[in-house]
Amino acid sequence: MQQESMRSPDNSSIELNSETNGESDSEFLLTPAQEAAMLSEYGSGDDSQDNLVDEDEQVATSAEPIPKPSHGYSNAFFNHYVGHMDLLADQQTVMKYLDAHQGWFRRCANPFKADPLGETGYAMGVGKVGAMGFQVDARVGLNLLPPDENFVYRITTIPIPEQPPQGYEVDFQAEMHLKEQPLEIAENPVMTSIQWDLRLTVSLQFPAFIQKISRDMLQKTGDSVLGFVVQKVSKSLTAKVQDDFHKTHNIKVPKQIKLRR
Repeated sequence: MQQESMRSPDNSSIELNSETNGESDSEFLLTPAQEAAMLSEYGSGDDSQDNLVDEDEQVATSAEPIPKPSHGYSNAFFNHYVGHMDLLADQQTVMKYLDAHQGWFRRCANPFKADPLGETGYAMGVGKVGAMGFQVDARVGLNLLPPDENFVYRITTIPIPEQPPQGYEVDFQAEMHLKEQPLEIAENPVMTSIQWDLRLTVSLQFPAFIQKISRDMLQKTGDSVLGFVVQKVSKSLTAKVQDDFHKTHNIKVPKQIKLRR
């Protein structure tokens, strides 16, 4: 997998790793040591110089614009993630598998919970996410749309019925592009490569004690935590889907082939 993380802090001092989420694979809570590293690097409290800058005049340090929070929320965080997955089958076989997601999505989402929403939707929970004394129990409604005329699959955000306000809003926009290519192996003459492109924006309403933290540190902390969650969930789901596809189709991956995942 390859991740493009927006405005992430210096990984040398505050890198998020597999230990961040503690004892549970579905919890993403920053450790005290990681919080201290961020405070040391970016400072804390109000920053009068930051307060003089008009948000409309801020310039992002990357090609992506600084995200604007949805109406009624104080902050927004963004992550752009690009990943790849190779499957040893022709494109038509892969598409039949993807179209029948009712049979594999919930199984492959484990340990994250995915409850069905209608015929094409799921309420997916990734567990507790947070830092600096603030956390949310993150859930998002996902709609797995059928492919368009160019064989592009899309996943978009949908409301979760009867869910009370959670203090956050998620804008999930993902695309999957399929490409069939030949292989010089008799038992596996073709392979289908999938490129996964996700743009995720999360708007949050922070309590007053969080808003006292400097804006720069808060933005970089939030972007880093979001990027870590996206990377971990995406890698877990990709690996399990790849294994599930080959297992359910009785396909043995030759040792000489190294598949991306």
